[in-house]
Amino acid sequence: MVLLPGVAFAYVRVAGASLLLDCRDGGVPVIAHWGADAGELSDRDVVGLADAVIAPRDLSHGYAVPVRPRLLMLESDAWKGRPGIGGHRVDGSAWTPAFRLRSIEADSGAHRSADVVRMADGGLRFTLVDETSELELIVEVELLASGLVRSRATLRNDGESAYHLDELAVALPAPLEADELLDFGGRWSRERAAFRGPVGPHAHVHESREGRPGFAAAPMLVCGATGFDFGAGEVFGVHVGFSGNQRSWIERDHGGIQILAGGELLLPGEIRLGTGEDYRSPWVYFGSGNGLDALAHQVHAWLRSRPGHPGFDRPVTLNVWEAVYFDHDLTRLLELAEVAARVGVERFVLDDGWFAGRRTERAGLGDWRVDTDVWPAGLHPLVNRVRELGMEFGLWVEPEMVNPDSDVARAHPDWILSAGGALPVSWRHQQVLNLTDPDAFAHVHSQLAAILDEYDISYLKWDHNRELVSAGDVGHAGRAAVHEQTLACYRLMDALAERRPGLEIESCASGGGRIDLGMAEHVQRFWPSDCIDPLERYDIMRWTSQLMPLEMLGAHVSGPRSRTTGRTSTLAFRATGALFGHLGVEWDLTSADEAELNALAGWVECFRRHRETLFTGRLHRRDVGDGTLALRGVVDPDARRGLFELTALRRAGMSPVGRVHLPGLVPERAYRVRVHDPRAVDGLVAPTWMDAEGTILPGAVLGRVGLQAPEMFPEQSLLIEVEEVSPT
Repeated sequence: MVLLPGVAFAYVRVAGASLLLDCRDGGVPVIAHWGADAGELSDRDVVGLADAVIAPRDLSHGYAVPVRPRLLMLESDAWKGRPGIGGHRVDGSAWTPAFRLRSIEADSGAHRSADVVRMADGGLRFTLVDETSELELIVEVELLASGLVRSRATLRNDGESAYHLDELAVALPAPLEADELLDFGGRWSRERAAFRGPVGPHAHVHESREGRPGFAAAPMLVCGATGFDFGAGEVFGVHVGFSGNQRSWIERDHGGIQILAGGELLLPGEIRLGTGEDYRSPWVYFGSGNGLDALAHQVHAWLRSRPGHPGFDRPVTLNVWEAVYFDHDLTRLLELAEVAARVGVERFVLDDGWFAGRRTERAGLGDWRVDTDVWPAGLHPLVNRVRELGMEFGLWVEPEMVNPDSDVARAHPDWILSAGGALPVSWRHQQVLNLTDPDAFAHVHSQLAAILDEYDISYLKWDHNRELVSAGDVGHAGRAAVHEQTLACYRLMDALAERRPGLEIESCASGGGRIDLGMAEHVQRFWPSDCIDPLERYDIMRWTSQLMPLEMLGAHVSGPRSRTTGRTSTLAFRATGALFGHLGVEWDLTSADEAELNALAGWVECFRRHRETLFTGRLHRRDVGDGTLALRGVVDPDARRGLFELTALRRAGMSPVGRVHLPGLVPERAYRVRVHDPRAVDGLVAPTWMDAEGTILPGAVLGRVGLQAPEMFPEQSLLIEVEEVSPT
């Protein structure tokens, strides 16, 4: 980075977005603007914009200087909301540090004129000190090319006594017009259930204390103008990119400042900084745009720009869990592999039950060696046949967990996370293995590395089936260990991926309990939910894709009857929904008849034909009519083709319910619109545009005027294919 002495302003600008920071008062930088592109500003314009957004003195609480929105909100700046730093020394001092700016650094692409530094995109680093508190603070902020902003902070203790840190959180402001919030609840198999409410004169705080983001995690905690939806209304969102405990919030104070903020949720005593030691917060991501889809596009575009992001040629995956559960039998699994290859499966995954003593969920977890009682020749007969059939082989693991009834737990009870003498409350008959212990880490790594060395494994389904409760390190007086445990998980994943280049890891945590942008740096796939019921899964996928692009989200075709809801669904309904994700199968295909297998093979071929569009294009979501119909679709980067799914979620109070608008198309171009298979929807009352040849209309008509919605039964979907046609 380049040192920039004497800079008063930093203006970063990318296509469609900009960020202006005001450093004139010498404290933590003030955010004068972020979000929509403010344009090509002269030096005078920069000063004018910054001055225009400062509250007048007599309207700012009566303080001698205005309270202003900063990258980190502090008590010492007269901010009386949640402070960005919480902590103290043993004697109670240094609890309200007042930092002064020491230096500004920028990525090498920066240039300056007078006291303004400008950047096309990139990062800035601000170093601040409080000599009285003997603390140093570094705040980093980046405007990414997609328009997404991310920030993090590092606090270092330069004093002789220890500093106990309770919180370190960064922030960006939102306008007061963003007066409605969108947050999420959820539970196992019903993850990310959305709810809305007003932004009140207080803090709306979303916390996770599970040792993972959890089923109720918000893809982004969002605020926007009342009534915002997927396609319209200015919205602002915050997401904490960390896979352990975390906290994010929206806060409006009585002085007219509204902020979005977030950081890691630190447990008592978890971060104790000795002399010269520091703590760095996770990246916190902030997005803005016109509608929730625009917010999602910022995240998806950034994820796709990273080196190593999975390509569009994602292999169709079969997982055997709902086919065999713990009943591992070579003959049965070989038969399943044969049928899977026949319908076009490209990756075969052996789930829980392959390792020593694992006949139920009560035992064996932590003993990562093949059970020779079940597999006398090891996994070789199955792996070899799967590879001969042209499929990759994948394996289920849960390296962070342990059953008390296991060899490793009996030999090393001190390797179990616990805050006191007794073990924490059991969950699924398992406890948590302390990966912060070097010996425990080495044991797990060596066992899994041996499996990867022996077998041709290209994929690990990495599960995390319990919350962390009283997760203390018994080797260090039971002190809280969630922070270090999370970092150890990252290290273990990275070490195994380095050992096996090309290894893909899926993050599964009782389904969708650990989906965040921190984990996205270490895995290539997420399992959104253990519920594969296509109706329930619709909303789960709708909201999970607010954060993650479809190529990173597993979406499987279940058997006819859902194990989590008992609902029976048609194959067409199950398969159409599963197309909008990384397609897979979670079904005992040996129980399917010929007609079902042939139909499934057709859906697999459909996925292969469209997966480049699905995994490179822009996501669009809409509610149709009274909300009983829902639309989701993807339009490729050139807007030459698109794939949309129209789904009847429930019966409407009117019929038909109105028009379906197809967003994302170029208004001046002509497109042919076809339904993939109108016969797949029983009882359909179809308008004329659904004829076999489809219809040709301009993008302006499709997007603004729309098409008459057909009459559909609940739990039915239409797959709509859109392709540009050449002018005649």
